[in-house]
Amino acid sequence: MNENNKGPIARIMSAATKVEPNETRATILSFLFVFTLMAAYFIIRPVRDAMASDWTRAETSFLWTLTFFFSIVAVVVYGFVIARVRFSRVVPGVYIFFAITFAGFYLGSGSVDDATLVDKTFYVWLSVFSLFHVSVFWSFMSGLFSKDQAPRLFAIIASGASIGAIVGPAIPTFFAEDIGVMNLMLISAGMLLIPVPMISALEKLKTTELGNQDLQADLSQAQRLGKNPFSGFMLFVKDPYLLAIGIFILMYVTMSTFVYMELREFLAPYERAQRTEIQASIDLAVNSLAVLTALFATSRLTTRFGMATTLAIIPLLMVGGWLIVAAVPILAVVIGLQIARRAGNYAITRPGREMLFTQVDAETRYKAKPVIDIVVYRGGDMVTAWLHTGLRETLNLGLGGVALFAAVIAGIWAMAGAYLGRAYHRADRSNGSDN
Repeated sequence: MNENNKGPIARIMSAATKVEPNETRATILSFLFVFTLMAAYFIIRPVRDAMASDWTRAETSFLWTLTFFFSIVAVVVYGFVIARVRFSRVVPGVYIFFAITFAGFYLGSGSVDDATLVDKTFYVWLSVFSLFHVSVFWSFMSGLFSKDQAPRLFAIIASGASIGAIVGPAIPTFFAEDIGVMNLMLISAGMLLIPVPMISALEKLKTTELGNQDLQADLSQAQRLGKNPFSGFMLFVKDPYLLAIGIFILMYVTMSTFVYMELREFLAPYERAQRTEIQASIDLAVNSLAVLTALFATSRLTTRFGMATTLAIIPLLMVGGWLIVAAVPILAVVIGLQIARRAGNYAITRPGREMLFTQVDAETRYKAKPVIDIVVYRGGDMVTAWLHTGLRETLNLGLGGVALFAAVIAGIWAMAGAYLGRAYHRADRSNGSDN
C-alpha cells in the first residue's frame, strides 16, 4: 500500500512501530481487547494484595496451595470443553463465566457472616482468574497472528495490557471509599463482557486482512488424544521444548513469589487502606514503565538481537537487583525491584514467551499451554511460597540471605531464557527450510 493512501492511524503506527497497514485494525482491536481485560482485573487486584498482609506466611502459603489445586481443576475442565466446543465460542464463554462469578461475589457478600472466609475465597478465586484470562487471551492471539507477525505485533498488543493496568488501579486508588470494595466486583464483571463482540470481529480479520486462514484454532474435530481433558498434561511432560518453557516459568515464579512475600512483610504494619494505595501506586509505576518499553523498545529488541537476548535480559537484570537488595535491604529497594521485575515481564518477557508458542501445533497451543501458564505457574507459587517460608522460619535467613539465594535462581532463569531463545530460532530455520 502506498504511504499516501494509508489512514492517519495506520501512518502513525507505521512510523512509531512495525505494524503493516493490513495488520492495523486487528492490532488495535487486540490492543483494546487486552486493555479491557487487564483494566477489569486491576480494579480488584489491589484489594486482594492488601488482604495478604493480614495473614501469616503459613496462611498465605496454604492459600497458594489451594489456588494450585483449583487451577488444576480449571485446566482439566477447560481441556474437556475446548476439545468439544469451537474455540471461537470457548473464548467468550470463559470471560462470561468469570463475569458471572464476580457478580456472584457482589450479590453474596452481604449474606456471609465470616468476612475472613469471604476474603480468602476471593483471594484464591481471583488468583485463578489472574492467569486464566491472560492465558486464554494469548492462546487466541497465537492462533490469530502468524509466526512472522508475532515478533512485530505482540509487544504492541501487550502494551494494551499495561495501559489497562494503569487505568484499572486508578479506580480503587481514587474512588474505593466512595464506590465500596464489593461494588468494584460489579464494575469488573461488567467490563469482562466488553471484549465478547471483539472476538468475532478478530476471527473475521484473521481470514481477511491478516490472511491467516491456515492457522488452526479449533480442536473439536481433533484426534482421540484431543478429546482427552488430560492430553495437555501428557503433551507437556513428553516435549523437551515445553519442559524448558515450564522451567523458565518456574524461575520467573520464584522471583515473583520472593518479592511478593518480602513486600507483604514490609507492608504488614500499615492499615489495609494504606496498603491498597501503595499496591495501586506500584501498579501505576509498573505499567507506565511497561507501556513505554513495549511500544518503543521490545519489538526492536526482538528483531535486532533475537529471542535469546529478549528472554535473558530481565533475568540478568534481576540478578543485579537481588544483589542490591542484599546490600540495602529496605522497603524502597524492594519496591524498586518489584517495579522493574513486573514492568520487564509485561513489556519484554511475556511477549517473548508468547512468541515461543507460534512454533507449536494447535493442540499444544490450546491444551498444553494452559497447563504451563496456569498449573505450572500456580504449582510454582505453591512450592516457592513454602520454600520462602522455610528459608525464613526454618533456616532463619534474613532478607539479605534470601536475596542472595534469589540471585542464584535468577542466573538459572537467564540461562533457561537463552536456551529457549536459541531453540526458537532453530525451529524457525527448520520450518523455513521446509516451505
